[in-house]
Order: sequence, then structure tokens, then C-alpha cells
Amino acid sequence: MQLNELKTIYNKFAAKRGQIAVLIDPDKYRNLDELAALLKKVSFAGVDYLFVGGSTVSQQDFQTVVHFITENSDLPLVIFPGGSHQISEKADALLYLSLISGRNPDYLIGHHVQSAQEVFTMDIEVIPTGYILVDGGNLSSVAYVSQTTPIPRDHHSIILNTARAGILQGKKLIYLDAGSGAKHSVPVSVIAELSSLPVPIIVGGGIRSLKKMDALRSAGAHVIVIGNRLEEDLDFLLDIREFKLSN
Repeated sequence: MQLNELKTIYNKFAAKRGQIAVLIDPDKYRNLDELAALLKKVSFAGVDYLFVGGSTVSQQDFQTVVHFITENSDLPLVIFPGGSHQISEKADALLYLSLISGRNPDYLIGHHVQSAQEVFTMDIEVIPTGYILVDGGNLSSVAYVSQTTPIPRDHHSIILNTARAGILQGKKLIYLDAGSGAKHSVPVSVIAELSSLPVPIIVGGGIRSLKKMDALRSAGAHVIVIGNRLEEDLDFLLDIREFKLSN
């Protein structure tokens, strides 16, 4: 375990704004031929990272998809876990998420206790991450499964102080998420306010346009996560390629 030595992936997160991660939910990519096609196009688009995980993924589906990705892609693979069973030494890094915007102890520390013994034995970069849900205009799967209430998108001070509290607790990364299939992404103005914090900022959920990606990069987001948009239209990777070429 590399908990006390945040190395390759964390340093890459911190090094540059406007990086792109594609989130792969194993629940939605059980057809490995479809996943193979996605991986080829993601590579062409110049994506920086692959994130893998989901709110309702079984252990078998998670392990199958992780194994397939590592065999068929050279991109850094980062686990974005929806539960304690979503861990694998085959990945390059694990976002050790604490849902600090909620008050459900299972997602603040419970799942971590369940996985701690196994994670401690793994040769994987573990990144303590403060995970903050922001209202995206609909009930996301993560809000439903975790039984937590997202922070209203116009309550900037609560979002900012939640992030500050996470950093004071030792979190090395802040991940703001409007949730899968969100109608609205995390406001650009929120990212601008958080950009002064001394940790990398990741933002995901409801990001559907090149214009929004440009705005988030300018506001200070280190990593922009794209998920549902590609499930709707795989050709959006062409926009991502254009975005990466302009970075």
C-alpha cells in the first residue's frame, strides 16, 4: 500500500488542470465487445484516465471489467468505488472515498473498515478523497443507494466548508459530483471558489458539452469526469479529442 507516499496518479492529478477521465460503470458494460470498442475510441480521444466503479455493481462484474480494461488499455486505471467490494490490485490507484457531504456512517467510514485489511495488503496507490454530492436536479443512484441528501447547488458556502473540513481531516483530493445522469453539473462558480484550496479538484456528473468542459477547466478543475454522456453518444469523444488538443 502507498497510503503515505502519494505517487504517480496523485501527482498527475495535481500537475495540470483540464484533464479528462472517462467513468466506466461495469453494470453498463457487461458486453465486453462494446467495452473494447469504447477503449479504442477513448485512446484516440486522448483521455487521461479511466475510472471504474458504480453504485450497484456486483463484485464479479467489477472484477471482470477491471481485468478486461487492464488487458486492453494502457491508460491509468483508477477505482471509483461504490462499495467495499470494489477494490482490485490490478488498478493503478484507488480513490478512497468518504462521502463527507452526507451523514450516513456506512459511507463515511463503514465501508472503509470492511475493506481496510485487504487494502492494506495491496500494492496500489490509495488516495484519501473527500466525496461531495451536489444537487444535479434529479435523484442520482448514489444519493439513493447511500441514503444521503446532496448539498443544494446554490449553497456555495456549505460546499466550500465541507471541502475545507475534508482537507482538515486529511483528505488529499476533493471530488464533487452531481450524480449519474444529472440534469445540471456542479456550478462552474463553485469550482472557481474551490480552486484556491491546496488539493486537486475532480468534478463529474451532468457534463455534456465542450463549452462546459472549457468553463470547468478555466475555473480550476484538475480532472473532469465524463460518464453518461458517452453512453448517450459515443461520438462525444470527438469533442473530447478537440478539447484535449486545445489544452
